[in-house]
Amino acid sequence: MPSSRHILIVNSRNVHQPVFVVGAPHSGTDLIGRALKAAPGFHVTIGQPSVLRVVYAFARRPSMHQGRSEAAAAVLRDAFAQAWQVTPSSCMECGRDCRAAAGLSAAVGPCVDVRGLERFGDASPDLIYCAEALTAAFGDARIVQVIRDGQDAVASMLDDPAVMAWFRPSFVNTDTEFPNPFFGIETSEDLDVWPSLSAAAKCALRWRWSVRLAARLHRELPAAQLKTIRYEHLLKQPRAAISELSEFTGVKVSHTMIPARKPSSGAALGTDQIAEISKVAGEELRRLGYA
Repeated sequence: MPSSRHILIVNSRNVHQPVFVVGAPHSGTDLIGRALKAAPGFHVTIGQPSVLRVVYAFARRPSMHQGRSEAAAAVLRDAFAQAWQVTPSSCMECGRDCRAAAGLSAAVGPCVDVRGLERFGDASPDLIYCAEALTAAFGDARIVQVIRDGQDAVASMLDDPAVMAWFRPSFVNTDTEFPNPFFGIETSEDLDVWPSLSAAAKCALRWRWSVRLAARLHRELPAAQLKTIRYEHLLKQPRAAISELSEFTGVKVSHTMIPARKPSSGAALGTDQIAEISKVAGEELRRLGYA
């Protein structure tokens, strides 16, 4: 998967071993992103406009970049070169999540001191849809993938208006893009049943695709480039999980950035919703030990 090495210079620094955090919606990538962003000398962006434009273009229209790996990689490198710039006004376009993770108020100013800047990373929402292109764009990238119980992830998705908005008819493009990773549609059978699925089942399809991609990345990338963290392990044993993350990334991350809370149990789901999720993604739930 990794392509030939490209040199990217940002803020007069050579970008080496950038860290990208990927996972299904509400899998816990935001927790890892916040923890990494607080690490000294590490510039992590979350939802920069230049990145999101590319992420959603590639995610919703995979035909745009399939078979054009070099061109897609160049587009991604350009997007991150813009997102990682540190200037007096560089955070003006930052989204709410990125500013909150940096502890920024309404005041304008960069979230990182360029004088001590050494490493770069990104934990933007839905970055997982560019995971394979990222390894082509950055041959030495470090990918952190976060896995969460599908039932809990679906329950959180159903409560998130931003996630559910993608299912509006004006956004759905299943008739023009097939396969459609953004909606978790991989086979003609998926495509046939998709219109009749409930919201919970559609969310489960999105989760299912993400864990299947995680398995594929695990097979294709060497251990030095890929780290899998379980959301439940992160919350139950934050010190151990963050220690592993620090060793993998080569960046000193503090476990105190992980909130003290118990993993959710999917209790908000109804019996019918649980059955629908099991029907769509039962095999993946069992394989990951989330029966």
